Amino acid sequence: MIANVPSLERLTNELTKLPGIGPKTAERLAYHVLRSPETYSEALREALLAVRENVHECPQCFSYTEEALCRFCSDDERTDEVICVVENPSDISRLESSGAFRGRYHVLHGTISPLDGVRPEDIRLAPLLERTENGVKEVILALDADLEGDTTVLYIAKQLNPRNIKVSRIAHGIPIGGDIDYIDHRTLGRALENRIEL
Repeated sequence: MIANVPSLERLTNELTKLPGIGPKTAERLAYHVLRSPETYSEALREALLAVRENVHECPQCFSYTEEALCRFCSDDERTDEVICVVENPSDISRLESSGAFRGRYHVLHGTISPLDGVRPEDIRLAPLLERTENGVKEVILALDADLEGDTTVLYIAKQLNPRNIKVSRIAHGIPIGGDIDYIDHRTLGRALENRIEL
């Protein structure tokens, strides 16, 4: 930690609160900001303020936007019959990069995690269930293959099954170009369960 320089210590401390930033990385970033021209610090400050002032959740899918609706909800070329459910807004850009999905999105902003005290009512599940009442034929669950993701998937499937809505989950398994020698047993098990008939 940076000794006897309170402002630098404060900046480093704030940077460690960012996800994936440990103390050493935070210290390097703090020194980078300090060594950069004053214009950089000012631009960074303005960018942080602009995000706080201008960005809000889309009232329909709960992604982030600066407009009344996000670009995915306002796109007339997308189908309303299929909704892809994700945990975080950042997941949308990853799915969009595939170019394979042309429906709507719904962001939960978390997953059910009883051990952490996160219940179904703590995430955006109720609005999802409301959205499925308007001609939705399929809900694709694109959640992580971990305990919390699995719990959330089972809960949503249980809620939607009586509504005659197809509920599917993205496949999990061996990535393209992956070597079986380096795949963990859980991923290999998922790949076998999700095998495709040729």
